[in-house]
Amino acid sequence: MSVIAIMMTGVCLHAQTPEAYVATWAPVAVEEMYRSGVPASITLAQGILESRCGLSSLAAEGNNHFGIKCHKDWKGRKQYHDDDAKGECFRVYDSPEESFSDHSDFLRYSDRYKFLFELKTTDYKGWAYGLKKAGYATDPGYPDKLIRYIEENKLYEYDRMTPGQAEESVAGKAVTKPSGKDSGKVKSVKKKSGKASRSGRKSRKSSKAAPKAEAIPESPLSLEAPRTVDRSSLEKFKFSLSRPVYTRNGVPYVLSIEGETYSSIAKSYDLFLKEILKFNDLVSEEPLAPGTIVYIQAKKKQSEKGLDMHIVDEDSGSLRDICQRFGVRMESVRKLNGLSRDYEPREGDTILLRGRKKKV
Repeated sequence: MSVIAIMMTGVCLHAQTPEAYVATWAPVAVEEMYRSGVPASITLAQGILESRCGLSSLAAEGNNHFGIKCHKDWKGRKQYHDDDAKGECFRVYDSPEESFSDHSDFLRYSDRYKFLFELKTTDYKGWAYGLKKAGYATDPGYPDKLIRYIEENKLYEYDRMTPGQAEESVAGKAVTKPSGKDSGKVKSVKKKSGKASRSGRKSRKSSKAAPKAEAIPESPLSLEAPRTVDRSSLEKFKFSLSRPVYTRNGVPYVLSIEGETYSSIAKSYDLFLKEILKFNDLVSEEPLAPGTIVYIQAKKKQSEKGLDMHIVDEDSGSLRDICQRFGVRMESVRKLNGLSRDYEPREGDTILLRGRKKKV
């Protein structure tokens, strides 16, 4: 993430105010909240801070509102700026909406931010401090800056709105769209198209069909983080013929205990060793550490809905580790992403876990 905007003493340029920025992008931020679970207030506050209200060079010339860097798997257009190091690579988007979508995906699919989705979308303070804890920015005052922008501009109100209500709240307000090609042109947010995002999200229905604000769930999307294995609770099954069976992505699995092997687990469930190895993307038996996930049925070809991809970080492990975590077949993931058999995940890589529907 870029720290260019954060280090500026005056965040917004005189030609654009936080109010104008919010009037332009609040509906997009609310749509992203419903799609990804990232609070709209956090998205808007980060956009104000990172892009200087949409008029930083990254935003104006590259539609990059959140200072997202290229990383190793980025194949789109690029910009280069001095940031943490000299001449760093930043992503260039075809539209600002793509930047908002990529920002949501960066948080939603990165392991280091997964704990944030256990918070309520209305807990903007928890999110602000959580982002700093996860290493989003090096500035020690980053959370306080986000909170100040949220409270000064009442951005927390958007955390309880539907997309239709957000559209209504800014309807009729003429604002300048902070884009390189369209800079200086005026648009009405009311007429904004909902099809610009590369995520393929559909335009929301009118606010008349939307639920009341009180009916909005605390978290638009539930992303369950993997639970930590409590070995003490598993010991009682060591000499028992029965044991708890869990499911992930609809596939049953057990957690191994001290002294077990793939062979012994296979025998317990009337499976051939070759079968259980295939279920777990192995070609031969290997040592089995306590607390390891062992699937006892074939994994799915793609992940469950809502978990479309995984962004690799330093804790992701191998491709097999990722596939075991999400209950998907490694060969299917290789085909979906066009990966060779000797591929090793690199930090920043995006690995698709679900096939994208082809447009008819």
